[in-house]
Amino acid sequence: MTDLASPLTVRDATTTPPTARQHIRFAFYRVRPEWRLRDATLRAADRAEVVALVADFERRDNVLVRTYSLVGTRGDADLMVWMISDRIEDLHEFSSRLNRTALGAFLESPYSYFAMTKQSMYVEKHEHPNQEGRSNRLVIAPTNRRYLFVYPFVKTRAWYRLSSEERQRQMSEHIAMGHRYPGVKINTTYSFGLDDQEFVVAFESDSVADFLDLVHEMRGSEASTHTVRDVPSFTCMLMTPEEALAAIG
Repeated sequence: MTDLASPLTVRDATTTPPTARQHIRFAFYRVRPEWRLRDATLRAADRAEVVALVADFERRDNVLVRTYSLVGTRGDADLMVWMISDRIEDLHEFSSRLNRTALGAFLESPYSYFAMTKQSMYVEKHEHPNQEGRSNRLVIAPTNRRYLFVYPFVKTRAWYRLSSEERQRQMSEHIAMGHRYPGVKINTTYSFGLDDQEFVVAFESDSVADFLDLVHEMRGSEASTHTVRDVPSFTCMLMTPEEALAAIG
């Protein structure tokens, strides 16, 4: 058996060519109540340390970080970090460094979803590659819309046994429903074999009502009958790291 730690088999990350697809993580955090009992000066220093960590990754090429608050919309999560990178190592490093912060000692992660971008087989519109030669579907480009709605998604195995033509027919109806809500932007990422779910979907919108109505309408689509799981669902509010951390205490 080859020794995975051997210098002959370990690849230097600095020489690894950039991937054509992105790695995505939605990390949800809950702050334990005892953190709020710390002295206000210590809590301010704790928040500043995490803000500086986020800023360090925001300055990196091919890394994108968005922070969201769930205070007021979930009882089991306070903060969400949406991180996108060409390198899975960036996701690892961020989490490792967050664990070593003072606030990290008080953080729990009740939910975490890992995925990648992948070309959709159901979107008929031809998309031209961007300047890096990547399809637009392979590059997540978040907007600054106020709200992000995130949930994991799993389909029945029977869905994958249908012909490609039948799946396309059902998905075309599903997609047409989405087009009736132009203010809602979908970001679909894929987790086959990487995490417990098959997809993670993240919808951006400035209107909570539009998203609610969209999901309600889509319940009537034929494709939705092949849903196994699409919970838990998260309503996240876009904030600067300073604002999101201030909301936790």
